[in-house]
Amino acid sequence: MPISHEKALEIAHRLSRGGDVSAVSDRLAPTSAESRPFPPSVPAARDHTAEGAAQRIRFLEERVGPLPHLSGRADPPDPASLEGNIENFIGMVSIPTGLIGPLRINGLHAHGDFYVPLTTTEGALVASYGRGARLLTLSGGAACATTIEQVQRAPGFVFATMAGAIRFAAWAVGEFDRLCEVAARRTRHGKLLNLRVQIQANHVYLIFDFHTGDAAGQNMVTFCTAAICEDLIARTPITPEYWVLESNMSGDKKGTALSFFETRGRHATAEVVVPRKLVESRLRATPDRIADYWRMSFVGGVQTGSIGVSGHIANAVTGIFLACGQDAACVSEASVGLLRMEVTSAGDLYATVTLPNLIIGTVGGGTRLPSATECLRIVDCLGEGGAAKLAEITAAVALAGEISIAGAMCAGEFARAHAKLGRCPAQEDRSAEGVDARASER
Repeated sequence: MPISHEKALEIAHRLSRGGDVSAVSDRLAPTSAESRPFPPSVPAARDHTAEGAAQRIRFLEERVGPLPHLSGRADPPDPASLEGNIENFIGMVSIPTGLIGPLRINGLHAHGDFYVPLTTTEGALVASYGRGARLLTLSGGAACATTIEQVQRAPGFVFATMAGAIRFAAWAVGEFDRLCEVAARRTRHGKLLNLRVQIQANHVYLIFDFHTGDAAGQNMVTFCTAAICEDLIARTPITPEYWVLESNMSGDKKGTALSFFETRGRHATAEVVVPRKLVESRLRATPDRIADYWRMSFVGGVQTGSIGVSGHIANAVTGIFLACGQDAACVSEASVGLLRMEVTSAGDLYATVTLPNLIIGTVGGGTRLPSATECLRIVDCLGEGGAAKLAEITAAVALAGEISIAGAMCAGEFARAHAKLGRCPAQEDRSAEGVDARASER
């Protein structure tokens, strides 16, 4: 998103941690196996037995401690503990969760080798992301950066005339410093960053940008904006006919044209250079062929009016959101992204993914749920200081998936992989037995 020079300087200072901005280059540089050996792959890959699952659980528990809820050893949660997350509680839905890794990330916030849980019911998905993760790791890792962090709420005010709307808007923008104080009294973790105004005849839209700490921040910005609006209404020189807390201009839970201009959530980018030899040996394709595929798919996305163009970023975002206790409905905005694939001057593959609207947090909300807490521990993102890190991990996982699916398309393996991994032989056998039984009865 285009930003002012003041905001650009603030971001550069924050990301460099107050030091020389040139140090950022060292942190984002690829990390070879010689400088840091690769961790082991996920054990018992493709083993669908109980013992295979147990091996993977033991593998993780040796690294992050007990995982009773993911492993199914824990009792169901006390319904009282779910207050604030659900009403009219009746039970828990169990969705399969798989593991990919190691995934090497050279990020400003996420730096190291990660094993990432993905929750899904789509066969072949975890295998594809696992292949992509391995490719990124062998390439020295993905460089990742979370830059802008802000969440909006956009109240609307209706006046009898346009003149009244203009008068209110002109007054309100002059109250920004006081509104920052009002917001600060409502939260210890958030901060009002900016106020923008849109006048449409006798309607006034005030768009507030908040930093929400390590929370996803949906409730935080709602409470702060409510307090701000109450303060404005109590002091306004011209009273609106009515007002609403959200005018549908914040982009909440929808992909909008604002996605690449006004970040909602956390703006994360991942990039990697995959050597030509790895593309050929691991994907059975070439960088040139993959770049050709990307160009065709990009034009196809433009023709359909897609907001953002990618292969399947939504799969990565959804898998991590479900595993880590995020607001699943925010996938609608968080999966808006941009993929780019090019051939470098050396003949290697350059690939990058930008996710401008990651509504993601590591405190509050669904992160308190037992299985979500365990998944956040697996990626070392639980609690304060984890949100920007989780955003970079999500971007890296999305990049891994984009590269893997592009390779499958170019190698002609996409349908074959789904035929092999997206079906359950045991169920098909039972279905066939049922057909045979019914035939014999006839």
